[in-house]
Amino acid sequence: MDTRLNFSSAYHPRTDGQTERINQILQDMLRACAIQYSISWDKSLPYAEFSYNNSYQASVNMSPFQALYGRCFRTPLHWDQPGEKQLFGLEIIEDAERQVRMIRENLRIAQTRQKSYADHRRRDLKFAVGDYVYLKVSPIRGLRRFKVKEKLAPRYIGPFKIIDRKGEVAYQLELPDRLSGVHNVFHVSQLKKCLRVPEEQLQVDDLNVVSNSDFEDGKLCKVKWSHHTAEEATSEKEDDLRADYPELFASQS
Repeated sequence: MDTRLNFSSAYHPRTDGQTERINQILQDMLRACAIQYSISWDKSLPYAEFSYNNSYQASVNMSPFQALYGRCFRTPLHWDQPGEKQLFGLEIIEDAERQVRMIRENLRIAQTRQKSYADHRRRDLKFAVGDYVYLKVSPIRGLRRFKVKEKLAPRYIGPFKIIDRKGEVAYQLELPDRLSGVHNVFHVSQLKKCLRVPEEQLQVDDLNVVSNSDFEDGKLCKVKWSHHTAEEATSEKEDDLRADYPELFASQS
């Protein structure tokens, strides 16, 4: 299928939009199973898997099952209907090659259509060395920034001076010493241009980066959540985790 590996950056899930969209669909299906079947929802997982694999996909104009095996899945509802033509030898190879060519063309058309939708609302952000930009504060669940919870905390800090450009979509910032523990290269989506050269900068004394996981309210644990990447791991209070998930600490007792 001419697939390739794309490396994504932290807090930028749009790099892998296909996986993001599939996860959203699967979450909706699992949510429906949990609501409908309550306690026995896990027993319906094979049916949810079958439903997704046998569902029509607009990008390839067929179901994932048909794209993989070259034929539609025959459910019990169609057992009384005539079967498909049996292929042998070179016919199987020729049919598989035809399917691959058709899928590639369908994907190309779908990607072009999706790109036109995205480009209609997208604008390129470009900065020059010497510009000042504001830095978006990435959300960390359970932590307080600037003495308030994350939803009420300032969304941006700075401004900071751009000292170098890294590639097409990343910039290196001149960060103060108090942020020495933060990597100073950021994706363009995390930056917002400062329209005037600042005379004063917003103090970030309350945004402390420490080498250990202790802070005034207790210890923190770095948590990698299911169906999330390592870059999306969050810092959670150990006391809260012990209360909600005691089984995780059973081996330490």
